[in-house]
Amino acid sequence: MALSLVSRVCMRQILSQHRALSMYYTESHEWVNVQGSLGRVGITDHAQAALGDVVFVDIPEVDLDVDVGDEIASVESVKAVGDVASPIGGIVVAVNEALSDSPTLVNSSPEEDAWIAEIEISDMSALEGLMDKEAYDKFLLEG
Repeated sequence: MALSLVSRVCMRQILSQHRALSMYYTESHEWVNVQGSLGRVGITDHAQAALGDVVFVDIPEVDLDVDVGDEIASVESVKAVGDVASPIGGIVVAVNEALSDSPTLVNSSPEEDAWIAEIEISDMSALEGLMDKEAYDKFLLEG
């Protein structure tokens, strides 16, 4: 049975929405949540646990042009400072100002409320080199 034009359009929209709401992870424990052409970037729960109690987050400037792997932030805890590398290239269009007043968000909600920067993605193909949640979890286990 052939799909009608409406069914095909609906299927494309569903697949696009699924792709647009995807989380990707790096081996250096950053994540990016892609929504359309924007990617929100932060550090993983694993990274925040390794750092310990976060006391300061140095966030990037809006309009910063970043390449994959560029340092975009640093996270300081009571026992270490960790650099945050961008998993994607593009232009920083927003930063999470809440982290300036509440750096402990990194500990309490690392993969949701504690996003560091929102980047307009310049090359979506950069996502191909990143891991999905299942692959990242496997990477942690093999660690």
